[in-house]
Amino acid sequence: METRKIQQVGGGTYTVSLPKEWAEVAGIETGSVVDLHTHIDGVLVVQAQERDRETTGRLSLTVPHADPTCIERALRAAYAAGVDVLELDAPDGFGDAQQRAVERVARTLTGVTVTESTPTTMTVRTLLDADEVSIRQSVRQLQFVALSMHRDATAALTGPTTVDSPADRDDQADRLYAMVDRYFERGLARFDEMDALGLTRSELFVCWVTARELERVADHAERIATTAEAFDDPMDDATAESVADLAATARDVVEDAVRAIVGDAGVESAREALHARDALRADVEALDRRLFESPTAPYRLTHVLDSIRRTAEHGGNVAELALRTAIRDGELGDQTVETTVDGRPAE
Repeated sequence: METRKIQQVGGGTYTVSLPKEWAEVAGIETGSVVDLHTHIDGVLVVQAQERDRETTGRLSLTVPHADPTCIERALRAAYAAGVDVLELDAPDGFGDAQQRAVERVARTLTGVTVTESTPTTMTVRTLLDADEVSIRQSVRQLQFVALSMHRDATAALTGPTTVDSPADRDDQADRLYAMVDRYFERGLARFDEMDALGLTRSELFVCWVTARELERVADHAERIATTAEAFDDPMDDATAESVADLAATARDVVEDAVRAIVGDAGVESAREALHARDALRADVEALDRRLFESPTAPYRLTHVLDSIRRTAEHGGNVAELALRTAIRDGELGDQTVETTVDGRPAE
């Protein structure tokens, strides 16, 4: 890091000299124009202007004889990388399976559409701008989807309820996470994107980590729903009640942690989430041991308990992140932060 002295020109404008080595690498010379980005976290960034703004965010890929799965992976990777326009070129022509793969993936990504299609080329555009996106609201929506999936899957497991198309709702969770992931990537690479999103880099990182944990909660909800479909005989009432209670606690851990992250609750909500997570660990272990010793307990319940425990762990990860954020932002003041080991106060 270098330090430079601020000077004043003509009693008005403040000036500071640029490092010569950086200017030479960036192609800056006398008369060059640079971009200045001021951020809500108080940072001022000097950036050399892009030489060709028209090509920013545009990518061309040649896909000769590409398998539809490879095309799908390329599309999702380009979306996550923040590409605005993806041009796919197939010299030998697109087959029906390839065209369907492009159109199917476009439907599963927020703001993406196929704008041009010829026998040999397809153009995919992302039309959603950053100033139209609320990252925090997207995290809230993802929490709602993931916990709704989890609640319905548990009800199907412990009672007569059935779950309709859990995979469709998991796709909805994946769609929300993919959008947050995209704008996290763009925010790291483009300063104007951070301005449009209205978040500091640290805030965007916190939201991205939270979305990643919630997407995994949705995966565990889908796993519980799949296990429920495989059950031939209902479990006994006592076991069903225990499983339902543990699942509800795991969801509470996630909800309390996310509320602390998005600003809907204070840091105390994160503390409560961590205490509940630690207690749930012991309760899951006790029930798992009891089921292991029972000759009539369905073996698939082991997978369910593992998903419930992991759901709480993902919520705990978010709660720990909320605590770190509160400490960094000075919200804890002189309060004592309790550290626990397996649910007990650390010595």
